[in-house]
Amino acid sequence: MLTDTKIKNARPAAKPYRLKDGRGLYVLINPNGSKWWRLDYTVAGRRNTLSLGKPYPDTSLQLARERCDEARRLIAQGIDPSAQRKADKTASAEQADNSFEAVAREWLKVKAHDWVPAHLGKETLRLEKHAFPWIGVKPMSDLGVDDVLPLIRRVFESGHLEQAHRLREQISRVSRFAIATGRAKTDPAHALSEVLPSRQQGGFPAIVDPASIGELMRAIDGFKGTFPVHCALRLAPLLFCRPGELRKAEWSHFTLDGDAPEYRIPPQNRKLRKARKSARDAEPHIVPLSRQALAILHELRPLTGHRQYLFPGARDPRRCMSEAAINAALARLGFKGEMVGHGFRHMASTRLEELGFSDAAIEAQLSHKVAGVRGKYKRDQHLRALPERRRMMQAWAEYLDDLKQREGPVTSLRTA
Repeated sequence: MLTDTKIKNARPAAKPYRLKDGRGLYVLINPNGSKWWRLDYTVAGRRNTLSLGKPYPDTSLQLARERCDEARRLIAQGIDPSAQRKADKTASAEQADNSFEAVAREWLKVKAHDWVPAHLGKETLRLEKHAFPWIGVKPMSDLGVDDVLPLIRRVFESGHLEQAHRLREQISRVSRFAIATGRAKTDPAHALSEVLPSRQQGGFPAIVDPASIGELMRAIDGFKGTFPVHCALRLAPLLFCRPGELRKAEWSHFTLDGDAPEYRIPPQNRKLRKARKSARDAEPHIVPLSRQALAILHELRPLTGHRQYLFPGARDPRRCMSEAAINAALARLGFKGEMVGHGFRHMASTRLEELGFSDAAIEAQLSHKVAGVRGKYKRDQHLRALPERRRMMQAWAEYLDDLKQREGPVTSLRTA
């Protein structure tokens, strides 16, 4: 029988040699001084050797004997411990490949072909923040309602109902992907569709009452922030394009001279599928410019006209204005919860119809997707509606001026 003293005092020789402990267990002393635990055994008439872990002293004499006992129990049942170890490693690797995080990241790679980078980043961050820390290592085949429900409740109870709904839907989509690829049989998130309150209705906060619109316009005129943000605030209701299309606007996208001044939003900045953004026949969206919008642009041009963006970032002028700038400015004016950048689209859509303009012109100017067969003719419809859209944009600017002037100038910021 071996002792720690005997193992410690063993010196390397020119060739490897053994110090036996009994029952096939021994320490192999190598010429380089390493001392490895080995177990010789026979199963079904075949001799084999099993390594018992790290060399001595990392694997102590006591631990080596315990592992020897475990291997002997398998041998007594006719099981080859070396083959069993390989099977366990294979099962462990398969389990890691089939974990929720592994499957979810595989699903994200598939969706990356359809999503723009910003959307992919949001979807990835939600899983990394609210799912992976708790169920990331869980095998998809073992994932159940009891695993998913606490995640959804945690997000909901923190006051984020919409994010809770999105997380549930996301986990459900990952589960369906796992089912389709043979790594799961059920979708536990689908069963949780009724555990959350319904989504809040109404979409983005928007002001549509004429008197309130006038109040908002006067407050915008009185904004005391930076000049580029002030110009962006003033242009937002006049152009009513999507917030990203406004903040990413470049001077090269604008035609300010001639009889038809316009902002041509390139496909890359539009709300289109990723493949459509880079399609050869993808068209820019045309925003006719009113005289009021032109005046603001001419005011802004001396300050930022030498740069790429109309509204450079405050920290890095080589990048465009931040995503939160317009909403932060509206909140600063006292309209938090009542108006956001996207709300200018709803404002225009609501009031323009009452001004007598056709649905075709309004929908075309909003760059809304047309469903069904009509969608195939959307480009022609938009072009045919362009003259009416030019008249509409000028009438809309004059309508906003009229609402703004009804109450007189605002001398101080509105208080919530």
